Amino acid sequence: MVKIRLMRLGAKKNPHYRIVVVDARKRRNSAYIESLGYYDPRETVAEPLKVNAERAQYWLSQGAQPTDTALKLLERAGVDAGNVDVKRGKAYAARTQAAQAQA
Repeated sequence: MVKIRLMRLGAKKNPHYRIVVVDARKRRNSAYIESLGYYDPRETVAEPLKVNAERAQYWLSQGAQPTDTALKLLERAGVDAGNVDVKRGKAYAARTQAAQAQA
């Protein structure tokens, strides 16, 4: 299975992340298939989140499963990941319940 997840980079207490497509059996910082963008939570750059939306959409259509955090970042970047059918954790359940409560 192929996953879209974050790869941690940076020094101690100064993280930044690369959003990558990787085989699910690989370790967090191992070799990846393709890099889709980056995210800097400390906002030390002018653009803290940059994603190649076209390539992300391609990998989602091919069946890549995003992690919870990667999915949030892709949605924030404007990637339509609404048709992704994955088993997600607490964050997904909370968003789903909030959306149902508003409806």
